[in-house]
Amino acid sequence: MLTTSLFALASVLIVSAISLVGIFTLSLRDNFIKGITFILVGVATGALLGDAFIHLIPEAFAEAADPTLVSLTVIGGMLIFFVLEKFLHWHHHQGLEGSEPEVHPVGKMILVSDGVHNFVDGLIIAASYLVSIEVGIATTIAVVLHEIPQEIGDFGVLLHAGYSKGKALFYNFVSALFAVLGAAVALVLGGATEAFTVWLVPLAAGGFIYIALTDLIPELHKTKSVQHSAIQLVAVIAGVLAMVGLLAVEAEGHAHEQEAASHTGLDADHHDEELRLD
Repeated sequence: MLTTSLFALASVLIVSAISLVGIFTLSLRDNFIKGITFILVGVATGALLGDAFIHLIPEAFAEAADPTLVSLTVIGGMLIFFVLEKFLHWHHHQGLEGSEPEVHPVGKMILVSDGVHNFVDGLIIAASYLVSIEVGIATTIAVVLHEIPQEIGDFGVLLHAGYSKGKALFYNFVSALFAVLGAAVALVLGGATEAFTVWLVPLAAGGFIYIALTDLIPELHKTKSVQHSAIQLVAVIAGVLAMVGLLAVEAEGHAHEQEAASHTGLDADHHDEELRLD
C-alpha cells in the first residue's frame, strides 16, 4: 500500500507540474504574448469543448446507471457556473476600487473549473494505482498528454483575463495542486471514490462547456480580421484534435486496466485452486 501511495502521489505531482508549462512565456516580450493570446484562447476553446464532449461526458455515460441523470448533472454544472459568473461579476463591479479591477471574471472561473477537473484527475490516477502499478502509470501518461494542451490554453485565458504572467503561472499551479488532494481522497477512501467521480465528471464537463460557449467564443468574435479569424478557427480545431488524439492513449490505458483485472482474476482462481488442493 505504501508503494502504491508513493507512486500515486509522485504521479499527481508530475501532473501538477505540467501547469508550469507557461513558464517559458515568462522570458517572452509582453507585445509578443499579447499577439498570440488570441490563438491560445482559440486552442483553449477547442480543448475545453473537446475534453467535455469527447472525454468527460462519454466517460460519465459509461459509468452511470441512469443517462438522464448524467445529462441533468451536465446541465447542473452549466447552471452552477452561470451562478458563479453572476457572483463574480457582482463582486467585480463592487470591487472597482480594489487593486485588480482589470481582471475579468472568466479568469477565476477557469481556475475553479480546472481545479474541479484536476481533483477528478487525482481521483482517477490514484484509483488506477489501486488496481495495479501498470494501470496507474498508463493512466498518468494519458492525463499528462491530456493536460499539456489544456494548460497552455488555460494559461492563455488567464493572461487574456488580465492576470500578469507571474500570477497566471502561480494561480494555475495552485489549481493544479487539487490533483494531489483528489489522489489523497482516493487513497483514503479506496473504492468509494467512484461515487465522487460519477458526479464530478459531468459537473466539470458542464463547467467547461459553459466557459467555452459563453466566455471564450464571444471573445473570439471580437476579432474582425479575416486572417485572424481563420487562424482562430485553426486554433479551435487544433484544440479539439488534440483531445481526439488522446483517445488512442486512453484506449491503451483501458486495455492495460482490463489486462491487469484479468490477471488479478486469474491469480485469485489459482489461489482458490491451491486451497482446494491443500
